[in-house]
Amino acid sequence: MSEFWLISAPGDKENLQALERMNTVTSKSNLSYNTKFAIPDFKVGTLDSLVGLSDELGKLDTFAESLIRRMAQSVVEVMEDSKGKVQEHLLANGGLKEKMKCLKIDLTSFVTHFEWDMAKYPAKQPLVSVADTIAKQLAQIEMDLKSRTAAYNTLKTNLENLEKKSMGNLFTRTLSDIVSKEDFVLDSEYLVTLLVIVPKPNYSQWQKTYESLSDMVVPRSTKLITEDKEGGLFTVTLFRKVIEDFKTKAKENKFTVREFYYDEKEIKREREEMARLLSDKKQQYGPLLRWLKVNFSEAFIAWIHIKALRVFVESVLRYGLPVNFQAVLLQPHKKSSTKRLREVLNSVFRHLDEVAATSILDASVEIPGLQLNNQDYFPYVYFHIDLSLLD
Repeated sequence: MSEFWLISAPGDKENLQALERMNTVTSKSNLSYNTKFAIPDFKVGTLDSLVGLSDELGKLDTFAESLIRRMAQSVVEVMEDSKGKVQEHLLANGGLKEKMKCLKIDLTSFVTHFEWDMAKYPAKQPLVSVADTIAKQLAQIEMDLKSRTAAYNTLKTNLENLEKKSMGNLFTRTLSDIVSKEDFVLDSEYLVTLLVIVPKPNYSQWQKTYESLSDMVVPRSTKLITEDKEGGLFTVTLFRKVIEDFKTKAKENKFTVREFYYDEKEIKREREEMARLLSDKKQQYGPLLRWLKVNFSEAFIAWIHIKALRVFVESVLRYGLPVNFQAVLLQPHKKSSTKRLREVLNSVFRHLDEVAATSILDASVEIPGLQLNNQDYFPYVYFHIDLSLLD
């Protein structure tokens, strides 16, 4: 599963034994894979400041997760025909170990082998400063994401609109990529070439009758230019003054005159525009995908650091000073085992908060002073990490 539970319990002897019991039960019952989650010793500051920071980190956590999901979706949209390879681009930098620094590793491995990045987010700084650094970094990534994807999407939309013109049936699609100058009588004061759509079953009728649909139709002037599943596009040349009469008679015979004026400059402009858009899209594709890969990794790493900060702050607020707690990362083995896993945790850590433990079993019991929904509160500190970013 790509789901993780990040929990913490006090670090005293009784609770370390409780953690050992949890590890034993979850291992024997094959409920989850558990690893210690290392968090540095931060400067605590005042408890009042931690209460405010707890709220801010909650908002930042939500924002960071939303951002990386949007970035993952952007990779899907940019890769279009190669969607099967998207996961190859959603990776994180290898971590702090020297031999792993240049590697890209999958997100699960990054989370299970998490190490705080002291160079990027110095733990000696006040917690508020660390959180502010991450917030500014993510805000900048979001701003760049919006501008880069907007430019690419505008280009993509313009290209799709042009491509749509060359799709569809003969009644709606552009004809500029089908007809040529040689198909028309041009620059004539008296003559004009019309394009007529003829249903396939009526080809024979068209050939027999087009010259007599009106006066002044040039004999043997029809030619099949192209056809689709339903019909064919024919030319016919006639005198300008009988255009309306010819259109009326054609309609009566289920032949449709397609409104089209051959403009060489316009056709050339359309073709050049298509070539330019294709070229621009190709040029932007590589740099945008590289930017998404690099900055997805940066945003994801920042998000997991936010989770670490939240565990630290909530543990201090919940368990008090001096700072003494153990964080553990649990990876449930399968969806069906999560209910049993929650029961095990509730049983092992029930002593930390009897009211909360009871309320999990009975949703009607309210926890005094707690604003959260009971389902979000447990006797131990708990945060959820979901790596199913493309669902």
